[in-house]
Amino acid sequence: MSGAGVIAEILTIGDELLRGEIVDSNKSFLSDRLLSLDVQTRWHTSVRDDPADMTEAFRRAAERSDVVLVSGGLGPTRDDLTSQVLAESFGRKLVRDEEALEGIRGFFRAVGREMTLNNATQADFPEGAEVLPNPIGTAPGFMLDVDALGGAQAWRGVFFCMPGVPREMMRMLDEQVLPRIAKRKGGGPVVRARLLRTFGTGESMLDDELQDIAASGDVSLGFRTAFPDNYLRPVARGATAAEAEARLERVCVQIRERLGVIVYGEGEETLSVVVGNLLREAGHTLAVAESCTGGVVAESLSEVPGASDYFLGGVVAYANASKTALLGVPDELLAEHGAVSEPVARAMAEGVRGRFGASFGLATTGISGPGGGSEEKPVGLVYLALARREGTHVERFVFPLDRHRHRRLVSQAGLDWVRRAVLGEELLGPTLMRARGGASAPGKKG
Repeated sequence: MSGAGVIAEILTIGDELLRGEIVDSNKSFLSDRLLSLDVQTRWHTSVRDDPADMTEAFRRAAERSDVVLVSGGLGPTRDDLTSQVLAESFGRKLVRDEEALEGIRGFFRAVGREMTLNNATQADFPEGAEVLPNPIGTAPGFMLDVDALGGAQAWRGVFFCMPGVPREMMRMLDEQVLPRIAKRKGGGPVVRARLLRTFGTGESMLDDELQDIAASGDVSLGFRTAFPDNYLRPVARGATAAEAEARLERVCVQIRERLGVIVYGEGEETLSVVVGNLLREAGHTLAVAESCTGGVVAESLSEVPGASDYFLGGVVAYANASKTALLGVPDELLAEHGAVSEPVARAMAEGVRGRFGASFGLATTGISGPGGGSEEKPVGLVYLALARREGTHVERFVFPLDRHRHRRLVSQAGLDWVRRAVLGEELLGPTLMRARGGASAPGKKG
């Protein structure tokens, strides 16, 4: 394995993956990290805890891939079979590594627990394997170069076996696996990639808007929907790290200039993080009044460390009586217009802003379904309102989604309004599902 054109396969193991009990996030994480080394992932394979299936998957991967990243099956229970089956698949014996065993014992001593006998099996590895330490768990990983094993069959793959627990796998990958792959790979292009997060427009619209940039030749540009956001993934290659980084920066600047405020963040920056940073830098504060979102906005904001710098609090006012008692929404307003209406959304936003003394008051009221709609007020209807010193802006939308996705989209749209307000931008909603009906400008009714 050397130079360009290295082919990788990612193999995740566990019955729970095939039964759909958990989402396999390890595969996407591993593929992303391999890309930084210009290693192309050609196959994703998931296999159950079955020796015959695992053997078939291991041998097939060894025939067609230069690098095989294996996640899962390194635990102490009877269905954790990765070491045993991988050894048998290539005619190796299992060998106990005493240094690894002592490391497992040390882990249990550190957490004040007694090690059970079955944990000792986690120190058994295929003969010829190199042990990869796991400083935050009981399952060491290992590297096995089947190309170096000899025999009649011409195997080509290098296996890197890691725990299935994401945080353990991630650390082992960055500290143990990627440096070994880079060393074995040697030269070749340097790759740099970035994730740009967008909200407010659809994947097809982004593709259409960025066609010339995507076809420029300097970079490749990928698109991915992560509801309710859309992600852009520019990838640049260069002879040196500086060249690749310069190409990547150039195309990211082009994308931001083309899309403007639609791009809200990079990398791990969620919209809640971005909004929080903007509020903190501007010296502004926020309070939220939620009906249909039921606290989703407040939860999103409070997940960010240090949110108390700018997030003063929230009110979940689901019932009409709560809207009156907690936010000061007049009974007659509710009786005349109903809870899901422009006047009530306005009163909620102004009420929560006044009660908390915040710079901004954000309110949501709507019908998330599946029932409760009518011809005049269909399921999916929502009013967003943002109160600030300059006045209150209210807009009507209909988002024909299931209850969970409706609440998520409304929450994200509300946070995006706050972001746009701090930046001095126009308050717009998601263009894929534009409002039926108009918006009321700050300070105006109707």
